[in-house]
Amino acid sequence: MIAKLRKLRSVSSYDVILILLFTCLAVFMSLPIVFIFNHAFKPQNELFLFPPQFFVQQPTLNNFETLFLHASNAMVPFTRYLFNSMVVVSFTLISVIMVSTMAGYVLAKYQFHFKKLIMGMITLSLMFAPETVSIPRYLVNSALGLNNTYFGHILPSLASPVAVFMLVGFISQIPNDLMEAAKIDGASHFGIFRRIILPLSVPAIATISILTFQNVWGDVETSTLFMQKEAMRTLPFYVNSLLSGLQNNVAGQNMAAAAGLLIFIPNLIIFLLFQRKVLETMVHSGIK
Repeated sequence: MIAKLRKLRSVSSYDVILILLFTCLAVFMSLPIVFIFNHAFKPQNELFLFPPQFFVQQPTLNNFETLFLHASNAMVPFTRYLFNSMVVVSFTLISVIMVSTMAGYVLAKYQFHFKKLIMGMITLSLMFAPETVSIPRYLVNSALGLNNTYFGHILPSLASPVAVFMLVGFISQIPNDLMEAAKIDGASHFGIFRRIILPLSVPAIATISILTFQNVWGDVETSTLFMQKEAMRTLPFYVNSLLSGLQNNVAGQNMAAAAGLLIFIPNLIIFLLFQRKVLETMVHSGIK
């Protein structure tokens, strides 16, 4: 108790002002999240109030019921889009983590021919907008016969320059002495990767997991370009097509609000689960 009192006395007025300032900033930045949740539960009459109301007055679940009823009358049920999204996100996330960590490990800790050229190409690829590679991706997918398949969703996201670049920087700061000690103990290259590199790279892996999840979960391009069968398209495509059809439809804005919340919630959950690891990636370098 005495130690706690001493700590409280040691807090200066500057610290108090700083805490209050960042608290106010955090509250301000959380307002869009609060609005999304409130907006999804607003009844039809509250959606068009003027001036607009930030908080819902009479929350209702009718928006979600209307959305699911609309989806049930469609050619493909809502659950099919959701299932496709879950399958694509899960396999893409696992694949990107495996490919990126192995590539980052090799590029960071081994010397070989054309290493600088490969790193230069990875760095150069960060400059390209996704729209510029849409046509090459379509040609590759079509040539491999991957249209209307789950792997056609996964392949375009498999090579992630951002993930590889981040992991190369993180893994390169892991001391080589640990690897040399493991080699002396008889560990193989894969053993070093599995027992040393992967556990120490968890913060960076968590960061690329969030980035990959956000990109894949909200991706509409693969369903639009590579999937001609409606049953192979994902939830973001359905929501995007729904919102596009409701832009000038007053009666459908409640469905749009509910659909927006359904797309947002998984991103929020993933970020909350891995935010501490993300901060470790930004603050720390390699090993403490």
